Amino acid sequence: MQVGSFLSTSLLLQIGSFKPIEAKFVELIGAIGLIVGILFLLLGATLGVLVVVWLERKVSAGVQQRVGPEFAGPLGLLQALADGLKLVLKEAVHPSRADERLFRLGPAMVVVPVFLSYLIIPFGPGMMLEDLGVGVLFWISVSSIAPLGLLMSGYASNNKFSFLGGLRAAAQSISYEIPLALSVLAVCLLSSSLNTSDIVEAQSGFGVLSWNVWRQPIGFILFLISSLAECERLPFDLPEAEEELVAGYQTEYTGIQFGLFYVGSYVNLIASSLFVTVLYLGGWGLPLPGVVERIVPAGLQGSLLPALVGFIGLFATLLKAYCFLFFAILTRWTLPRVRIDQLLDLGWKFLLPVSLGNLLLTACCKLAFV
Repeated sequence: MQVGSFLSTSLLLQIGSFKPIEAKFVELIGAIGLIVGILFLLLGATLGVLVVVWLERKVSAGVQQRVGPEFAGPLGLLQALADGLKLVLKEAVHPSRADERLFRLGPAMVVVPVFLSYLIIPFGPGMMLEDLGVGVLFWISVSSIAPLGLLMSGYASNNKFSFLGGLRAAAQSISYEIPLALSVLAVCLLSSSLNTSDIVEAQSGFGVLSWNVWRQPIGFILFLISSLAECERLPFDLPEAEEELVAGYQTEYTGIQFGLFYVGSYVNLIASSLFVTVLYLGGWGLPLPGVVERIVPAGLQGSLLPALVGFIGLFATLLKAYCFLFFAILTRWTLPRVRIDQLLDLGWKFLLPVSLGNLLLTACCKLAFV
């Protein structure tokens, strides 16, 4: 009896000693999976930049009745890659009287926060790196860091044109970030959640009729205008207006540091288009609900349905996002550039009061009808 109790006690001790090892192994596997997911996301965002650059050149050529890039690869697809390699191979120099540490840190502060916003974007059912309960607040807080990098780059260049461009970038970002945040909070109020996946699920009830674009038309328009201003797209590209400031905050930058500003701009544009899709266009949801379940035979739904739903959801998200990108590209060649006073007046005197009224109206309807 004593021998049996001794064996059972020693066996329990051995089993208990393996539990911390197993927990550490699970944590290690989770960390490796997160790193691999981040690498795939960085690769996808970089390839997305190449596609957007090619798309912008082709659409711009079509608007102006030109051909556009066509010799570098099929249909000119390799032109953006060639430009990127050219910037990588160029020497990165800096002005002799510039603040070298701030000068080198500025482009990184512009690019890194934009890539961090991709962590909470749901590309499909379960296709999300970090499912944060306050994902929308994380995105708003992270995106507010990039203007500091622009201001830092302009200040560190020891150039009046660069410094004016940095000041314009900071003023423009602050002016349009508040209406953008208020329009997003109205959507969160309707969905009763700050989680991006929950916002998409709240729009999946009746297909296209349950998308937030119908319940928040004012917020949708405010978000479109504010996101174009945040990405510094025409007609809101005042921080780098070439007729006034040479190239704005990026005047003194060369090589890969100059390329980082463009990468950050295009990655931010792609992120804004994805957030438009998630917040207002139903995310991965299809216009007609239950279409995939009707197509797949009943015998294959157990094994084939989840993979097919995920693939179709990813395709739907990217298709909606590129529709917004097409709109942003057309806007560049349709509207003239505004003046800096018109830009600030639009943000503070029009968009901010309208966004506050939209949020108040949404809260009143939420209390009255829910």
